[in-house]
Amino acid sequence: MIWLLACIIIPALSALLCLLTSQRTVWNRGIAVVGAGALLAASTKLFTEVWDNGFVTFQSGGWPSPFGITLIADLFSASMVLITGIVALAVVIYSLRDIEERLIHSHYYALFHLLITGVNGAFITGDLFNLYVWFEVMLLASFVLITLGGSRAELEGGVKYLIINLVSSILFLCGVGLLYGKLGTLNMADIAARLAGSNDAFLINSSAMFLLAAFGVKAALFPFFFWLPASYHTPRVAISALFAGLLTKVGVYALIRSYTLLFHSQFEVVQGMLIFLAGATMVTGVLGAAAQYEIRKILSFHIISQIGYMVMGLAIGSALALTGAIFYTLHHIIVKTNLFLLGGVIIRRCGTANLKEIGGLYRWAPGLSLLFFIPAFSLGGIPPLSGFWAKFSVIKAGLDAELYVLVTVALLVGVLTLYSMTKIWAEAFWKDAPQGNKPENLGQAGWSLVTPCVALAVMTVIIGLWSQPLFALAESASAQLLDPQAYIDEVLKPQTTTHYGPN
Repeated sequence: MIWLLACIIIPALSALLCLLTSQRTVWNRGIAVVGAGALLAASTKLFTEVWDNGFVTFQSGGWPSPFGITLIADLFSASMVLITGIVALAVVIYSLRDIEERLIHSHYYALFHLLITGVNGAFITGDLFNLYVWFEVMLLASFVLITLGGSRAELEGGVKYLIINLVSSILFLCGVGLLYGKLGTLNMADIAARLAGSNDAFLINSSAMFLLAAFGVKAALFPFFFWLPASYHTPRVAISALFAGLLTKVGVYALIRSYTLLFHSQFEVVQGMLIFLAGATMVTGVLGAAAQYEIRKILSFHIISQIGYMVMGLAIGSALALTGAIFYTLHHIIVKTNLFLLGGVIIRRCGTANLKEIGGLYRWAPGLSLLFFIPAFSLGGIPPLSGFWAKFSVIKAGLDAELYVLVTVALLVGVLTLYSMTKIWAEAFWKDAPQGNKPENLGQAGWSLVTPCVALAVMTVIIGLWSQPLFALAESASAQLLDPQAYIDEVLKPQTTTHYGPN
């Protein structure tokens, strides 16, 4: 239980210490790195406890559920907290060189750890209103991080990001209000138990649609995705990488949690719509990527198309499909974070993000070429890299469910993803430099920029070559999600089960 609390307390405490030392650069950087390392250790310990016991729960203030605030970690949420710890440490090390002193004095590291606090809080809360609160913590920290540099592009991107996310918050509150007004509880396990015995179609359908729209905005699902490519390419690379790896996955996590727990008994209410949204998200995202020539814009559109694969797994709803969705989510966090970090190295070395102005990196920087090849072609689904197994799982699940149109869309999007990854490779690395000369700044990346990229690339290769352990983890997490009664019993176990009927 202590490690469950530590995964929120450590980043929160790190944020406070970074805030107090923001004018002392060396101290600030040291606290940020130590805090991220401590978080990774705590999240690893939490994961091992959940792996051994199935669940770890905490009822705040000694109040029994559903009256107190519940924190709970199952295999899915513990895995997400662990991968958050890995990404946080990688990005904070990258930030040592990428983030200059003036941004540190503007509380960059404090906001960084505040954002991680919100992400972990969202993953392990067992209460719908507290999920809203953690979303707002993330929104506050991420908006300030986007606009931290103060440039016109950052402010424009930040305003778009803020407005659409405020709309999402309103929709979320509407869904929460409907559920609380009718059921009188915000505990997610209690809501799930009560909705399972409810015949109120209006309550179920309306609240399911409000939450679908709210979480769809967070996940950048079709048609709510437009804020993402308009904002993710504007802030510093370390900030973009953190957002690309984690923020949309919080939306995906909330969608999976909602429709496997809260609305599990009426999943067919949204299943058809989720299938359509998954396909539309894949198509629009990859078409947007194919049309771009700016590295971070291509990678931003690819986030959208890849979210479609994860939602495809949820929409199919079978054990294999959910396993694929979880595997896809965990693999994608590593790969996408690394692609943004490597994109930053390319931009730093070449002085531009425009692919038409870059070339010859394969000749001048073969190590960088190999580092970029691994996550890029993993995203494209080339075997034996991790992306192949992720795509294979959800497509196999689609064939088993006889959803041939959706499977065809997924396969075509996979081809277009490979095309746009090949475009980056061909333009930046393979073709000759526009003037045939070595870029002036080449060779100035520094260890703090390269080390996280190497570590994440090695993880991608390991997952690809030895995919069975991660697949087994995703399979176990999927089995837990498909047994919502076990989650309900774990949260409400101090109570008798006789009051779980409809109001």
